[in-house]
Amino acid sequence: MTDPIKVFGNVGSPYTQKMLSLLRYRNIPYSVSWGDVVQNLSFLNIEAPNPVLLPTMVFKDEKGLDICRTDTTPIIRYLEELYKEKSVIPPSPILCFLNYLLEWYFNEDADNAKKMLVLQHKIDIDDDSMNQFGDIIADRQINRLWVVGSNNDTAKLIDQSYKRYLSLMEQHLKFLPFMFGQRPSSSDFGLYGQLTQLVGFDPTPRNIAYKQSPRTVSWVNIMSDLSGLHDSGGIGEFFGVKNEEANNKNKLNYFKDRNYGWIDVDNIPNTLIEIFYEVGKVYIPCLIANANAYKKGDEVWETPIDGEIWKQKTFPYQVKCLNWIKDEFNKLSPDDKKITLNLISGSGCEKILD
Repeated sequence: MTDPIKVFGNVGSPYTQKMLSLLRYRNIPYSVSWGDVVQNLSFLNIEAPNPVLLPTMVFKDEKGLDICRTDTTPIIRYLEELYKEKSVIPPSPILCFLNYLLEWYFNEDADNAKKMLVLQHKIDIDDDSMNQFGDIIADRQINRLWVVGSNNDTAKLIDQSYKRYLSLMEQHLKFLPFMFGQRPSSSDFGLYGQLTQLVGFDPTPRNIAYKQSPRTVSWVNIMSDLSGLHDSGGIGEFFGVKNEEANNKNKLNYFKDRNYGWIDVDNIPNTLIEIFYEVGKVYIPCLIANANAYKKGDEVWETPIDGEIWKQKTFPYQVKCLNWIKDEFNKLSPDDKKITLNLISGSGCEKILD
């Protein structure tokens, strides 16, 4: 592909930020249109997908016709087929699965969000209209929180999990700049997308992050644009390879080694394993309870998580996510399955792989 990929999204969308960061890192040309996706697509005579999700990205099919894609995890794998340089998928089957598993993880904030979301659609809107539409957006978003389990009863659980995650990131980033080594994986971009809002947008979680994990705050800033990473101009110093050492090798082959920069399966740090324990504690129970409720036809489910009760609406998409994770695990060889299960045994993540 030579034409820039068309991206349609919103500044406040973590999934849009996830994909833009990945495209910059991989040096894949793109153009971005902010605001109303359907309207922006109509200007180019492109039919909007159903449903419209953020981001919507436009590719060409075999006949050269425009086709919209919206699910970021499959899009990342599709980009791996189109572009070979600077892959974000670890070559080790075990790391590949762990990366795949990890990829899937207040009043002041509502007041901030309602203004910002309106202004991102139309920055020159008058104050009265901004306040009017802001109230509509705030009411809609706040009233939907119960659907995804966010309410006064689960506020403590959410707060504690966020703080634990920040502490885990702080420890991990002391040893490695990314989740799986010296180069970013697809899970890095997934985590980055969510943290753009928590660290860079909403005041309450932003203040918590600045106090609890300055490394995570800096990591979010660094992740926003990694377009120069792995370039032949300074890669050696970034990866701790002395320039004279790099110059003594065949640079082209040395830096195109697909294993270069990834951690070895035999040396996965405890700081990474502990992050999977947090995933197993708060995310895996949700996937299991949601799948069971969907199977029984229940519209709402609840499950105990870390001493609290989590309750929310049943989603068919999360059932697909669970099945995709299982499918990915079943692609592993018997030996790799055994190693993977040993690595995450006791974390809770193994409960979805039987």
